[in-house]
Amino acid sequence: MLRYLTRRLFVMIPTLIAISFLIFVIIQAPPGSFLDTYMAELQSQGENVDQGRIEFLRHEYGLDQPFYMQYLKWAFGLLHGDLGYSFEHNMPVREVVGDSLWLTVVVTLATTLFVWLISFPIAIYSAVRQYSIGDYVFTFLGYIGLATPSFLIALILLYFGHLWLGISIGGLMDPRYIGQPWSWAKASSILSHIWIPVLVIGLPGTAGMIRRLRANLLDELHKQYVTTARAKGLSGPRLLLKYPLRVSLNPFIADIGSLLPELISGSVIVSVVMSLPLTGPILLQALRSQDMYLAGSFLMFMAFLTVVGVFISDILLAIVDPRIRLGGGTTK
Repeated sequence: MLRYLTRRLFVMIPTLIAISFLIFVIIQAPPGSFLDTYMAELQSQGENVDQGRIEFLRHEYGLDQPFYMQYLKWAFGLLHGDLGYSFEHNMPVREVVGDSLWLTVVVTLATTLFVWLISFPIAIYSAVRQYSIGDYVFTFLGYIGLATPSFLIALILLYFGHLWLGISIGGLMDPRYIGQPWSWAKASSILSHIWIPVLVIGLPGTAGMIRRLRANLLDELHKQYVTTARAKGLSGPRLLLKYPLRVSLNPFIADIGSLLPELISGSVIVSVVMSLPLTGPILLQALRSQDMYLAGSFLMFMAFLTVVGVFISDILLAIVDPRIRLGGGTTK
């Protein structure tokens, strides 16, 4: 195990270096730069463009340097915790992200907890009580949840919230707390508003997890080792928890690699529809405006979380399922 962990940690370093280079190539691939976009916007508004100021900004931001120099400057900055400078917001990336990063983490963790708490009991019930009335009801609701996009649920809630309650249910806190320092009142406002985004973002994920866990559990319940365990007198919750459910969790543990990046990206479309101050819209706008350091820092952080998430999921899979051997090979 120790040898495997050491080897994986050393593999992660060149992997992240390669990913950082690819990210920088991708964000540099579109023609022009942020300053070209900025000039086009000024010209579309009928304003004069001061070429001297543009050249000064190009030199100030290092856009006149060769590609490899820009990459090395950005990469070494990341190693020292410097995420770069946002051209569009005219401030460091760390300040642009601000509270949005923490709010995204809170919303994503709350949504994940909601999905697990709701889907696991329902999936277990549907698998154990296959073809019962409850199974048919949950299956029907699951199909509706899978077929309904999150942004459509958000629009429906916004409409009926305005029609029935006469209030706007968008946002993540009362408007008076936006841009204000943290306080108990601000935290309480977030807790009172967070359940609506969690419900909107979590419903499709809940429906999908119910279907997956139910299918995995049904597959395990019909295997020979379960029949053998029943023949030896093991039954009920003890049998379910000791063998089938434990093995059925493998796909969800493997999903940790994709779960961690969601802590940063968030649900972009839902965030835009419901005016949520999360990082998803910031990343989208950075890509649209070619704010390369802001977009690159976001993407690099997501890549780092993906690599770490895959590493964690591999370790947990080996712990949960003894059949998985990290060292490879066969056991005689």
